Amino acid sequence: MSPKQSELSALSEDQSQVMTLSLVVAVVLLVAKVVAAAITGSSAIYSDAAESVTHVLAVAFAAWALRLAYKPSDETHHFGHDKVAFISSGFEGAMISAAALLIVYDAGRQALASTAIESMGIGMILTGAAAAVNLVLGTSLLRVGKKRNSPVLRANGQHVLADVWTSIAVLVALALVHFTGWRGWDPVCAVLAGGKLLWTGWRLMRESFGGLMDEADLTVEKELRDLLDAGCAPHGLSYHNLRHRHSGRTHWVEFHLVFPDETDLGEAHEIATALEGRVANLLGNDVRVISHLEPRSAEHREEPWELR
Repeated sequence: MSPKQSELSALSEDQSQVMTLSLVVAVVLLVAKVVAAAITGSSAIYSDAAESVTHVLAVAFAAWALRLAYKPSDETHHFGHDKVAFISSGFEGAMISAAALLIVYDAGRQALASTAIESMGIGMILTGAAAAVNLVLGTSLLRVGKKRNSPVLRANGQHVLADVWTSIAVLVALALVHFTGWRGWDPVCAVLAGGKLLWTGWRLMRESFGGLMDEADLTVEKELRDLLDAGCAPHGLSYHNLRHRHSGRTHWVEFHLVFPDETDLGEAHEIATALEGRVANLLGNDVRVISHLEPRSAEHREEPWELR
């Protein structure tokens, strides 16, 4: 195994351990919420449990996707497998959205039934404990996801924090019912939690679609242009056809460099390699940079397939 493959294997194992922990916690909290929902009969707690069911399914899918994302390129996948990360985050968003719709439906059903809420104290304790655990787990997943540049971990972290919001809605609902005596607070808070989940789910699906469609990050583009402007100026060069995309954990960048006709090929290659290295340093470890060298006399002789 090459040093690069060993590094990727270590990163994959590190993130897989975090995802396994997330899955174990999700299952334990699901059981606790189901028990709390059965004891109290609260639609808000039921909505929290329903969201946790989709969360368990999404985490299981994300754990599989994370391992596949770090699989090396092969004969049929020349650019690797890391785009599966966007499929995973989109699936997680779809699961959150499905839970949100289920929550709103059940809240309406419970409001019409007007059933009493029992054992609110036990329900609040279980829900509060679940919220505290998810808050710690969610922030940890987001931190590791940003550090490792992993859409899978970031999406899972956002899903866990969305679970925290539903738990907070449950606590608020039960407290309002306790102090006001009006049962209607329970479905109202459930609907509000469902709305927040629907927004989170839509945002994850939107980001996933953007990644699958190779949507460019305009902030990264400005950084790249600033770097190329500064790197080309001392050598009297220009550039065009800058393209970049992010495939999950890998940045792909390509551009054309235009040299004076009299530039020696070896010198041009040395300058281009140095610029490629600066681009790689700007974007991090998982970067693929390709430059195309052109003489100035042929700068405008671009083929149609080169234009964007």
